Amino acid sequence: MDWGVPDYSALSRRQQTLQVKIPYQKSSGALHLLVDSTGIKMLGEGEWETKKRGAEYRRQWRKVHLGIDAQTLQIRAIEVTDNRQGEAQMLPSLLAQIPADEPISCVSGDGAFDTQVCHEGIAARGASGCIPTRKNARSWKGSSLGVLARNEILRATKRLGRAIWKRWSGYHRRSLVGTKMYCFKRLGERVTARCFDGQVAELQVCAAILNRFGMLGRPCTVAVA
Repeated sequence: MDWGVPDYSALSRRQQTLQVKIPYQKSSGALHLLVDSTGIKMLGEGEWETKKRGAEYRRQWRKVHLGIDAQTLQIRAIEVTDNRQGEAQMLPSLLAQIPADEPISCVSGDGAFDTQVCHEGIAARGASGCIPTRKNARSWKGSSLGVLARNEILRATKRLGRAIWKRWSGYHRRSLVGTKMYCFKRLGERVTARCFDGQVAELQVCAAILNRFGMLGRPCTVAVA
């Protein structure tokens, strides 16, 4: 057939400017956002070669930061950085991807998000933070909403104990984002694009595919005594 088909290099160049729109299904109430990050391999041998011949010094990773809806398990925010970028530094960018007119009830993350920038960003959206304090944590000085909310978490943790606080606050729902990370890697544990913009587009396409799958249906888990 006399059809004009671009070669592989042309497709790779077009991927760098691809604008991916990630569809999502909103929850019925206010959004409960679960945040976490994982590494996606960018350069280096596979796991079998690494185990057989040892780690290669050129192995590099891209870090994917995800924010998912605790009710619908849809990916609502995604950021891609290099492996040196901290999780707490990306939380304001994840929150900025949620429409300003959509209420956020809670943001759950691990202890890496126990920073003033994160708590202030959560408070600015009118949400509460479900973030455990560090083991050697101390009260912060100040009277801003983020500082007051974080100090209240610290007082509750000291009063109840860390294990009881996690059950009382519903912190363990954060494990759902870990499950979503596993599903995300099932679409591929490494990126094939070589330039950063192409890698971002490739990972955003993966997020869009997962959300499409979630719209078709998801399992309903029921505890059995």
